[in-house]
Amino acid sequence: MVKKRDAIQSINRHGFLLVFPLDNAPEPRSLWSVAYPRSKMRWEWDADGDNRVADLWHLREELSRSRKVIYGKWYRGRATFFSRDLFRALLALYSRQPRFALLTKEARELLSLLRENSPQSTKQLKRASGLVGRALEPTYQKALAELWTRLLVAAFGEVDEGAFPSLAVGATSLLFEDLFEEAQALDPERAEALATPFLEASPLALKQHKRVISLLT
Repeated sequence: MVKKRDAIQSINRHGFLLVFPLDNAPEPRSLWSVAYPRSKMRWEWDADGDNRVADLWHLREELSRSRKVIYGKWYRGRATFFSRDLFRALLALYSRQPRFALLTKEARELLSLLRENSPQSTKQLKRASGLVGRALEPTYQKALAELWTRLLVAAFGEVDEGAFPSLAVGATSLLFEDLFEEAQALDPERAEALATPFLEASPLALKQHKRVISLLT
């Protein structure tokens, strides 16, 4: 079983880790691949499933509330953890661009709601934004993905909303106000210097970073 302390140390060491591997590929690195480098992950939840998967899933929620690391969906919509240092540096780099002007109307609305009250569950946010129902699900997901990608929102725990808990989402500027303010004050060249070693160690993370920058120009 992965201990909380060890998970935080791994995230800080690598800067960026998925929670679970993508198709058991070695890259990008994940908490699973770091903790169990010789084990393929099997996404099974029945009685014969691997307890390590469930343990890591529960640890993910605990880590998201720790404030020692930041949990988001920056990489291809997958559960992702950042060290505070890398998150601050990337946020500073993304802040150089006119990010708010480039957001869709729906994304701006979601961000405005989260700036008023964070964190919120999926049901709360959908209800407040009016993006309720199957027909509007793609619009909601697209708008939220814009905010995840730009690090403008972060996850913070879960809310019990039925059969499966809902991820609680909040505005980064509220949940991590200190990091947000530090990012605004961080010199872009310094931010680049801080982020580059972590990104160059993971080619796919570097590719994603360049993609985000291209979206902001």
